[in-house]
Amino acid sequence: MTLHQISAQIAISLPEVTVTQPFGEGCKVFKVLDKVFMLQFYLQGKAVINLKVAPDHGAMLRDIYSYICTGWHMNKQHWISVYENNQLDEPLIEDLVQNSYKLVVSKLKKAEKVRIDLLRTLEK
Repeated sequence: MTLHQISAQIAISLPEVTVTQPFGEGCKVFKVLDKVFMLQFYLQGKAVINLKVAPDHGAMLRDIYSYICTGWHMNKQHWISVYENNQLDEPLIEDLVQNSYKLVVSKLKKAEKVRIDLLRTLEK
């Protein structure tokens, strides 16, 4: 599976996720209750995803993985870009997508968090 397929599959399985293309064809924006947690696009022919991260986590990831850089066209402290690579680690991608989602959910209003928690328990 490709980077975009893996990340999309994980993202759309999460509660209250919508996908839009506000920037036109070729750039998908994944939101949880209208808050962006992932973007998918192509840069110089390579698949890329942007994900939200805690600043210290982002720095560590960039130091360890050659295919993770600061967020392209995003706040460099709070976003990372993951480039498609033949050494891509699927469990890592799953973890990064879920962590980006959780980070955004943690900033939602209390009622919205309760709704998401309820939806998660109903899915199980």
